[in-house]
Amino acid sequence: MTPSQTYRTALIAIAGFLLTAVFHAGPVAQANSPQGVRNIVIVHGAWADGSSWSKVIPLLQAKGLHVVAVQNPLTSLADDVAAATKRAIALQDGPVLLVGHSYGGVVITEAGNDPKVVGLVYVAALAPSDGESVASVTKPFPPAPLGTEVRADAEGFLTVTPKGIAEDFAQDLPDDEKHMLTATQGPTAAAVFGATVTTAAWKTKPSWCVIASNDRAVPPELEKAEAAAMKATSITVPSSHVPMLSHPKEVADLIEQAAAKAGSQ
Repeated sequence: MTPSQTYRTALIAIAGFLLTAVFHAGPVAQANSPQGVRNIVIVHGAWADGSSWSKVIPLLQAKGLHVVAVQNPLTSLADDVAAATKRAIALQDGPVLLVGHSYGGVVITEAGNDPKVVGLVYVAALAPSDGESVASVTKPFPPAPLGTEVRADAEGFLTVTPKGIAEDFAQDLPDDEKHMLTATQGPTAAAVFGATVTTAAWKTKPSWCVIASNDRAVPPELEKAEAAAMKATSITVPSSHVPMLSHPKEVADLIEQAAAKAGSQ
């Protein structure tokens, strides 16, 4: 056999090995996956991006769950629902558990009507009912301290000042993490806070809630009232507005429990 023939034979053997590995990967992965829902689609809130879930995602992946973090454009509720979240849902290969933080709760409340979605998890989130918006559900409560540190630009997009991030958004995080949140925050169209939900998915699908008792962006009393209205399974953590960063294990544990429970119903 010439050197060139030996080389081709080696390449064919390697290709065969790789193809065998690919075709056998599916059953092995399936055997190691948890019972219940395997696909977790996570939706970030205003003034954030998918990296705000960087501590929770590895914990869920370690349990065999398939996690996708949506990147909302934060240009309108319609865009965040259809152009981002529902697109992510459509790409999943089975039932989906939707998880939303803050304004992301509004997004999953609307997007959760997708037939693939079998459960909803709200993390320090807003959960309006039919015809309600962020503005309407927060109106009965005292203004959140974060509101005084929000600034609008000429195009109608809002950002939070470094002081607001440090004192009212993520006051229980180390300084380096506060700086990261400030740098990565997504400017958010003011219009999203007045956009109304058409049909609240939590009325027909099981829900879970993480209540942040030290939240200075969404009133904790509102989070508690929402959990009661949804008849949601809930936990309370002594957290700022970002429990997925300050208490990632507790948040990941609840998501895992929700995935197991939603998948059995």
